[in-house]
Amino acid sequence: MPTKISNLSYVDPLAEIGEDVSIGPFCHIGPHVTIGNGTVLDSHVSITGHTTIGERNRFFPTSVIGSEPQDGGYTGAPTKVFIGDDNLFREGCTIHRGAEKEDYCTRIGNRNTFLCNAHVAHNCRIFDDVTLVNGVLLGGHVHVHDRAIVSGNTVVHQFCTIGTLAFISGSARTTVDVPPFMICTGSDDFRVRTVNMVGMQRAGISESSVNAIRRAHRLFYRKNKKLEEVREIFSQELEGVIPMALQTLFDHFQGIQGSKAGRGREAAARSAKFNPEENNQETTRRAA
Repeated sequence: MPTKISNLSYVDPLAEIGEDVSIGPFCHIGPHVTIGNGTVLDSHVSITGHTTIGERNRFFPTSVIGSEPQDGGYTGAPTKVFIGDDNLFREGCTIHRGAEKEDYCTRIGNRNTFLCNAHVAHNCRIFDDVTLVNGVLLGGHVHVHDRAIVSGNTVVHQFCTIGTLAFISGSARTTVDVPPFMICTGSDDFRVRTVNMVGMQRAGISESSVNAIRRAHRLFYRKNKKLEEVREIFSQELEGVIPMALQTLFDHFQGIQGSKAGRGREAAARSAKFNPEENNQETTRRAA
């Protein structure tokens, strides 16, 4: 089907618009924007900056994508936003382009859902099948891994990592990395409560792996065992064959060892020196 662009919208002549794209009234599309096939912009959507959007994405009214980062060190460099396929952005979502730090990019994968007024700050990375519920605020450089759910009005500190299939309850405030497969709650007392059994089952994770995660949870959080102790227990019982889900959990604990604030990526990300020219080559390859 042909692309439809409302006469009440502005689309810069240099923007690249795919096939079967629908752009409703009062939208604004900047010159360095690429929009993939089958994407729909309802109305009052702003897409600016060096922003590349994949196919079949849906943007509800007042979404703002690719605007300048809220970072005091930003000096106007052509930083980027990359968005994959089949994502849903509800009313009032804001996705900021990267600051002149780390890899200069904000990256969003595939099949993610961003509900009303969710905010993704500069240099964040959202993997696949993630849900950010109404009013979620992600600080800069936050990573959210596959199938994680962050409930409404939750605030996530910069440089935090939220693990695969983690579930964070509403109005939580996290300043530390969130382990995969766990349910976490709390504002002043944010902590792991239990295993995300329902999420793991829905994701098709085997019963044996689920049971291994449940036991690991008891060892880590009930008996206060160290990573080396838990790893040795499972290595002996499973004869060295560690399920992938359990290894993912071990990787989380390995990553936060030695971190001063419980955010395993922070020190490396803060000290990263990135060449903008190399970044342009890398992001072009990924977009292709």
